[in-house]
Amino acid sequence: MPTKIGIRQLVEFVLRKGDLNEVKNSQNTALEGAKIHRQLQSSRSEAYQSEVYLKTTVTMNGADYLISGRADGVQTTDDGILIEEIKTSDQAFDDLTDNTRDLYWGQVQVYGYLILQDHPELTEVTLQLTYFQVLTKKITKTQRVLSRAELDAFFKALVTEYEYWLTLRADLRQQRNASIKTLPFPFPSYRTGQRELAAAVYKTIHFQKRLFVEAPTGTGKTISTLFPAIKAMGEDEIERLFYLTAKQSTRHVAEEAVDLMSHDGLKLKSITLTAKDQIRFPEEQDLPPEENPFMVGYYDRLKPGLKDILTHENQLTRPVIEKYARAHTLDPFEFSLDISLFCDVIICDYNYLFDPLVYLQRFFSEEDHDNFFLVDEVHNLVSRSRDMFSAEISDAKIAYLLKLAKPDKSQPSDDLQRELKKVRRSFGRISQALIDDDVTEQLSIEPPEKLSRTLRNFNDFISDWLQKQQPSALLDAVRDYFFDCLTFVKISDLYDGSYQTRTVLDGHHVTVKELCLDPSDFLDRSLKLGAGAVLFSATLSPMTYYQRVLGGEANSLAYQLPSPFPPKHQAILVTQYVQTTYHERPHSEAAIVASLKALVTAKTGNYLIFFPSYGYLTQIKAAFELANPEIQTTTQVNAMTGSERQAFLDQFQANPKQTLVGFCVLGGIFSEGIDLRGDRLIGVAIVSVGLPGINPETNLIRDYYDHDNGQGFAYAYQLPGMNNVLQAAGRLIRSSHDTGIILLLDQRFASRRYTNLFPPHWQYFQSIYSVPQLQATITNFWQQTEGLTHED
Repeated sequence: MPTKIGIRQLVEFVLRKGDLNEVKNSQNTALEGAKIHRQLQSSRSEAYQSEVYLKTTVTMNGADYLISGRADGVQTTDDGILIEEIKTSDQAFDDLTDNTRDLYWGQVQVYGYLILQDHPELTEVTLQLTYFQVLTKKITKTQRVLSRAELDAFFKALVTEYEYWLTLRADLRQQRNASIKTLPFPFPSYRTGQRELAAAVYKTIHFQKRLFVEAPTGTGKTISTLFPAIKAMGEDEIERLFYLTAKQSTRHVAEEAVDLMSHDGLKLKSITLTAKDQIRFPEEQDLPPEENPFMVGYYDRLKPGLKDILTHENQLTRPVIEKYARAHTLDPFEFSLDISLFCDVIICDYNYLFDPLVYLQRFFSEEDHDNFFLVDEVHNLVSRSRDMFSAEISDAKIAYLLKLAKPDKSQPSDDLQRELKKVRRSFGRISQALIDDDVTEQLSIEPPEKLSRTLRNFNDFISDWLQKQQPSALLDAVRDYFFDCLTFVKISDLYDGSYQTRTVLDGHHVTVKELCLDPSDFLDRSLKLGAGAVLFSATLSPMTYYQRVLGGEANSLAYQLPSPFPPKHQAILVTQYVQTTYHERPHSEAAIVASLKALVTAKTGNYLIFFPSYGYLTQIKAAFELANPEIQTTTQVNAMTGSERQAFLDQFQANPKQTLVGFCVLGGIFSEGIDLRGDRLIGVAIVSVGLPGINPETNLIRDYYDHDNGQGFAYAYQLPGMNNVLQAAGRLIRSSHDTGIILLLDQRFASRRYTNLFPPHWQYFQSIYSVPQLQATITNFWQQTEGLTHED
């Protein structure tokens, strides 16, 4: 199978030179660009053919390379052949840099070369660049007639320049595949379920399917998915693997898994992509591109930097990328993206695939079955994806912007004020409509078209205005609001039957929200950009729910693994005497405090107690400390920094001499992704079934799924809450030597509605009807497990 190289990728890599000019924020989304392409293409003659796939195979260094792409249009007449390349952007054609025009023409010249290969009778071809300026809708057409000799020379020079990189990629691929062929599983033996999971992943890749996997804590999900995927890569089933995560901690776990395999001889290029605002050098902050030394002349230094890092490094983590970026004076974020084109495993956040505003266009502008996706902790994608495809805008900032934009003698123009007032008037009409109806909130299935049109015009003006400004407080404030407006307009292009518009009047300000209630179709489209995907988590029950909300209901497989740990190591205790509904909370406080005391005083050790809200946490914690002043406690607080989080976890030491009780929030930073092995944690209590707080937007989700499948309450409230419970409980048993108690403080847990959601290793739960019975049961558990040792 020849290595595939996209024509655009080839042209941009070879011909791009000079400064790194970051793409100006544009409201010309991929969706809008495609729409413009279709409009222009449909206006052409009958002799015009759209989206013509062109390819050629080039042999270099004993290997074949398939160079391919799609020409926007080819028109064949008796007079010859015309090839059209359509480009859309906010900038005026005359404002494009020379290098940008060279890249556009380079692409269409390659198409011209390929067309002539298929038509030996022709000696020349007409090339047309059609440029559509989105802001003005102005179309600029330019043509060139090039001979076969000219195009042959251009293509030969292009490929010759790229030969080093083609050869490098081939050598890296050959080295990679040879190392994978003999790569052993990096542990002496498989845990329970690991071999089965690895086999399922391999088959999913081979048959290009989508697989949802629930693999309980301790299965070793990361290595059990990465190892078979890399094995499949070594057999040319796929060329590139994306490991997508929600949290930095899980990205580190993936890095460690690749590192572990590298010690057994694996030689492949892996890279971890870090968000732009986190990886950029401090001295780059607040510098415009034309003054940033890491961007000025970037492309003139890029290839030596790539050669250096690819020659000397395999695992390209953030510190490694920063080291080489500084050595070659390259912006580290853009450098990481350019390196990724040569990498086999790309570890990154969900948004690089799924987010419609920031996805990686270099990989995901079209389908590529050389790519495969591993999506870790995929339960997090439910809420994340709703946020990605939703947007809101308010008029709250406009008064401040108008004040800053007030004309003075040095700035006599009031154009900005005029445009801001247009936006304010649009919000004013929305606000007045709510006042006339005597309501503070309104819901609609219709998109906010009038507001979107106003904001689109405002964005048109600001796009031009920003290019003429010097640094100032006004510039910063307008840019921030422009980004908000831009996001709102881009999301409005996606608005369909899965959306609702919520308008809220709060005092003197109005907020309009485009709420995506069901992003499953969008997620499905993203996943179809690769050959297939494995989506996995420790908690994906019920599987049908996750398949429905994550875009896999009709075309996916499901697989649930048993827990690898003995059930006797863990006691699941459900208190039938505790009610935690809002109205019962004052009456159940004493019973909860007594139950927590029974849990934490039966054995010296470390415990975590989880609550559905900070308010409830504060209430019970105060009562607990008042009743038990001798017991040491620690508490999660809102918006903890990284160092504060680590300090919190560092308190949970092995072999503790006194009991420590940590009070935390369900669904928070300590309810998943932390690993307190052995006796660093011996008990978890969960107060309530974790239902999200009732609010209008979650009610919209409930109503949507009530209409869709009659399970609105479950989809909006019960199942997300239960997932938080299962994640928090999963902090307890982390290895085959761990033992401990999970205490569920809410009688609803014993109802069939919830026991049906218990994972298989929870089927031995015990119902507890009083505090004395709880004390006796806990004591008995510790006596029975006394012979079992903990091991870090």
